[in-house]
Amino acid sequence: MIKKFFALLMASLLVILAGCGSNQTSSTEKGSTSEKDDKQVVTFWHSMSGVPQETLNSIVEEYNNSQDKVQVNAEFQGTYEESLPKFHSVGGTKDAPTMIQVQEIGSMSMINSGNIEAIQKFIDAENYDMSGLEENIVNYYKVDDKFYSMPFNSSTPVMYYNKDAFKKAGLDPEKAPETFEEVEEAGKKIVKSNDQMKGFALQAYGWLFEELLANQGGLLLNNDNGRTDTPTAVEFDNEKGKSIFEWAKRMTDAGTFANYGTNSDNMLSGFLAGDVAMFLQSSASSRDVIDNAPFEVGVAFLPHPEAEERQGVAIGGASLWMSSGKEEAEQNAAWEFMKYLQTPAVQAKWHVGTGYFAINPAAYDEQVVKDAYKEMPQLQVSVQQLQATKPSFATQGALMDMIPAERKIIETALETVYNRGDVDEAFNSAVEQVNAAIEQSNAARGK
Repeated sequence: MIKKFFALLMASLLVILAGCGSNQTSSTEKGSTSEKDDKQVVTFWHSMSGVPQETLNSIVEEYNNSQDKVQVNAEFQGTYEESLPKFHSVGGTKDAPTMIQVQEIGSMSMINSGNIEAIQKFIDAENYDMSGLEENIVNYYKVDDKFYSMPFNSSTPVMYYNKDAFKKAGLDPEKAPETFEEVEEAGKKIVKSNDQMKGFALQAYGWLFEELLANQGGLLLNNDNGRTDTPTAVEFDNEKGKSIFEWAKRMTDAGTFANYGTNSDNMLSGFLAGDVAMFLQSSASSRDVIDNAPFEVGVAFLPHPEAEERQGVAIGGASLWMSSGKEEAEQNAAWEFMKYLQTPAVQAKWHVGTGYFAINPAAYDEQVVKDAYKEMPQLQVSVQQLQATKPSFATQGALMDMIPAERKIIETALETVYNRGDVDEAFNSAVEQVNAAIEQSNAARGK
């Protein structure tokens, strides 16, 4: 019996020792993990997908491997429209990311949230020089002479056109239409030369309306586009605003307009399939459009009404925001990564890999950019358009937290016109609805 008890005791001890050995192995494994965890972790929420996401992931990986102090974890959070509400739901808590990429029209929403740390704090702490960045980009993100976020991925719309269709229609493929009226005339010649192709497509998209307005020097909102005070009403209730609706109406009546509604994917597919010869879209689509077209693609500046002088474009895209309430070491690590993203070599890779602008214009002198321009000179057009933009409140872009609502209203109004609705009714209704959205937004903030 004693022998049996002793045997059982020894067996139990072996199990315990085995367990201890197993725990020791786990501890060692955890120890090696914790060595990696010695790096300061920065959680980076973003909304890049497709090729831009691949390029971003490559940049993040290179940064993580370039030093041993910071580990940036890039996490896709869906579209801009999906990620912003996510941030607001966790802002100010431990679940908030260290930094987040937010679309430009979300700027006032972020500022008003109270859950961000303005990067001006970090700029001032080390006297960081922002003057080397692209002026027409940083102008958008400078609010009351203060930087709240770091510019990152920026784009503007350009006009893409089918050079082969232009040749067939007897148009000069190296000279794109510059005005609304020239686009209309080119469209008529294209349709005449090919009854299976429409001349022009304009996505029903509030951003494109804002850009076509800015190119005329028109303001979207009063109080200098919300730059000198909170807007109280629209400012586009004039001929400049209405001209965009009337332009689409004239082309619709002439049978030269391709109506893709709000669907940018269908519009791009239509262009690539040869169903439409010209369309407006973000310069960030340049590589995708040029690489996939079975014909030669031209890229040109945004058109403007003949009666108005070209003023240029307002910046689109997104910037990087710092969460408040994080440990100083975590915020400083995020700040170091933000600065890394602005270096010429990184911006060169970003520009060539995606079609977005280089925030730092020194990137355009990098060899990788020069080589890309030789291979694909169309990539330069958006840069030239941006750098030719005249700084003003119009081209600086509008600021207010209700702009997402404004865009939806404008999109509905444009679709009404595309479907042969009355221009005056659609336009006046849009003005009334946007004014109501402004009033509601101000009331919600006690303004």
